[in-house]
Parts: sequence; structure tokens; C-alpha cells
Amino acid sequence: MSTRSFNDTTVFFVEGEGPALASEQDALDLIGATYGTGADMIAVSATRFAPGFFDLSTRQAGHFFQKLQNYQMRLAIIGDISAHMTASKALRDFVGETNRIGHHLFVTDEAALETALRPKD
Repeated sequence: MSTRSFNDTTVFFVEGEGPALASEQDALDLIGATYGTGADMIAVSATRFAPGFFDLSTRQAGHFFQKLQNYQMRLAIIGDISAHMTASKALRDFVGETNRIGHHLFVTDEAALETALRPKD
């Protein structure tokens, strides 16, 4: 795991390989891993999430995001989730609204994350 700064935001990058993430405890474990790093945001590859994570009816994503929100930690999900979005209007709407607000982000790659974290004029 490593950290990088993008425009005054310190991002903690979670390893691409590892157990699937989905639960509130998984979110807490990630938050715990950031202690002492000065991280403002956790970046996780979309491939690290459990198969049901992007099915909003499972509530896994909602609980995961809420736990991070409770601890004032931002989340960036990095990768292609277009197949999930094609299958779910609710997910498309969720991603669009999440990115519009900008606290948490869904981005395709690190370059898109850096762009999203640039100050707005």
C-alpha cells in the first residue's frame, strides 16, 4: 500500500490483490490501515470489491460508503464498472450523483482521479 498526493489530497492506494471487500468491517479495516499516513482518501481498484457490491439492492455499497463517511474518509473506486452500470439504472444514477458531489469518486484510472481532484475554477 502506498500514498500519493494529488492537489493537496493525500490518497492511500489499496493493493490490487487481496480479499474481496464488501462489509462495514472491511471499510473499518481500510480506515485503520490509513492511520499515521495522513490520508484524506482511500483509493481501491473496482476489482477488489465482492461480486454483489455494485448491486445496490445488496446494500453492501451503501453500508461501505456510510462507514467511510462516518469517519470522514473519502473513497475513490478506480476501474471500469461500465458492465455494472449498464445493468443498473440505480447504479448509474448513484455514480453520477456521487461524482457530481465529488466527496467520493468513481474514476477509470489514476489520471482520471488526479483530474477529478483538481481545484475547480
